[in-house]
Amino acid sequence: MRSKVIGALSIAVAAVGLFAATAPALAQGKTITVWWGKGFYKSEDDALLETIKKFEAKTGIKVELSQYAIQDMIPKTVAALDSGTVPDVAYSDTYDVQAQGKWAYEGKLEDLSDILLPMKDAFAPNTLETALLYNDVAKKKAYYGFPLKQQSMHVQIWGDMLEKAGFKAADIPTKWEDYWSFWCDKVQPAIRKATGQRIYGVGQPMGVESTDSFQSFYTFMDAYHVKLVDDDGKLLVDDPKVRDGLIHALKDYTDTYIKGCTPPSSTTWKDPDNNVAFHNKTIVMTHNFTISIAAKWFEDSTNPALTDAQRAAGKQAYEQDIITASFPKAPDGSTIKYRSDVKTGLIFANAKNKAEGKQFIAFLMQEDNVRPYVEGALGRWFPVTKASQASPFWQADRHRKAVWNQFTGGTAPFDFTKNWKFTILNNENVWAKAMNRVVSEKVPVDKAVDELIARIKQVAG
Repeated sequence: MRSKVIGALSIAVAAVGLFAATAPALAQGKTITVWWGKGFYKSEDDALLETIKKFEAKTGIKVELSQYAIQDMIPKTVAALDSGTVPDVAYSDTYDVQAQGKWAYEGKLEDLSDILLPMKDAFAPNTLETALLYNDVAKKKAYYGFPLKQQSMHVQIWGDMLEKAGFKAADIPTKWEDYWSFWCDKVQPAIRKATGQRIYGVGQPMGVESTDSFQSFYTFMDAYHVKLVDDDGKLLVDDPKVRDGLIHALKDYTDTYIKGCTPPSSTTWKDPDNNVAFHNKTIVMTHNFTISIAAKWFEDSTNPALTDAQRAAGKQAYEQDIITASFPKAPDGSTIKYRSDVKTGLIFANAKNKAEGKQFIAFLMQEDNVRPYVEGALGRWFPVTKASQASPFWQADRHRKAVWNQFTGGTAPFDFTKNWKFTILNNENVWAKAMNRVVSEKVPVDKAVDELIARIKQVAG
């Protein structure tokens, strides 16, 4: 498989003349600006820096790299677009969810079909397709972005806390209603009795500033087979079955809070906060859109800057105590098909060095470069290439294997890949706003759902 992928990528390289014999000579003195979201782990950033070093040596093109915190990437990019001074290549974990579809629609992105189509066979299903977006200026669909990595929903559980409460992993129900009742009605009172501490059974992200909250809510919608758009992006929210499914999903999601089974602060959580609550052992389980929670403890176990005791604690947590699991069966007994969120980088239409930017992307996407970058995130991201998905890395421990099992079991894309206006809804986080209408403002669930549907129609209709 590896040789096939390298071959496909070689074609892509040829398409842009990346490694023609004269390339380094022609490129001398050329500099491209690259903006990149800062990684969670040093190994992730180190792999990117190593690829840049190799690219510069191979092509003679200098890369001026600037890395920013993820929450700063969208505001900085919008300011760059407004000023007309954009980077030559840009990547952020938030572009696909919050902006890419809109920018493609408005004609602000460069078509990358010339480098992506020749390597099409290297990509796994439901990856490259997410970058196929509509440009209303050019009146066409094209690949306005390059897929780099992806993420999906996982459940993280403290197995040692579960045991302290008098249960084991085999006791966790697989039926939907029994599952949530187990954490709330059995585990929570038992762990509080055993420890004398106010520990919560669940960490339920509900903050308006949290992407975790809408990604988790999508999983609850998928449990009830809620389909908001068709394959052409047309809204389906006027279907009474969709409304009924949304009511059930929102009720189940908010009931955890109303029953006192998630911390009161979860209504204002931002993305790191459920991780922090888990690490501090104030919750027994949470759902998270990567395994960054478990991976944090793996990094601790190998961090030379920590003490022997801290590394030992990291090893114990990662190898023994933390469980990476899936959601229970849907209420009808079916297996939930998880959403995958494919993270994409971009070249803007008015970038100064588009040809050189494409050379950089083609080089980065070679298997020898993209694999260390993705694996440098310690399992937090899953590959978009078939060859990287077959890497032994994903069979190395139970956490990564759980991720591999979920992705290889089949995934579905988010609605914003079919109707770009859902990026606006995600930016507003209408999903978390509906939750807070119920739990904070005491609005009936059906009314909150009607308000949610009205806003979806107003924005994406």
